[in-house]
Amino acid sequence: MPPTRYEFRVSGHMSESTRHAVGQLGPLEVVPAPPETIIYGVVTDDAHLQGIIGLLGNLGLRLVALQRVPEFSSGDTDPG
Repeated sequence: MPPTRYEFRVSGHMSESTRHAVGQLGPLEVVPAPPETIIYGVVTDDAHLQGIIGLLGNLGLRLVALQRVPEFSSGDTDPG
């Protein structure tokens, strides 16, 4: 699996300590989007993906959605 950008949606708000714990898995962007929190990050392989999912569960966060998201590149143009 090549490095791929993912979006993880978890239910509820993440505390600072939870955000710090999630950040230990690599550079992840945490975006509050009430009533959920969205986490964006590049996943390097299947083990990394499973590690993130496992950590979210261990932290008591309920994963409500997971999807690959396209990587933005400077060559992308606005179709509108």
